[in-house]
Amino acid sequence: MNTLHQVLAHMRVGQWNEAHDLVQGDDTLLGAWLHGILHIQEGDLEDAEYWYGKANRNFRSRGTLNEELERFTAELLSTDGQV
Repeated sequence: MNTLHQVLAHMRVGQWNEAHDLVQGDDTLLGAWLHGILHIQEGDLEDAEYWYGKANRNFRSRGTLNEELERFTAELLSTDGQV
């Protein structure tokens, strides 16, 4: 299981600190996006906007937390197995 899958697993069971600790070690665009999503969940929108920028995503046109998690999961699954 890669790091981002582990982050999602922690998020699903409400282990936000563990999720945040793990995602900080991922320097990919997907990692930055998930880091931003975590900050949205925490209510820290300023940091969320920063991480969305690092992920080349438009923070202002994001969906709800659940919509973002669904989009993120779909994109992560579509990239699994790609080099």
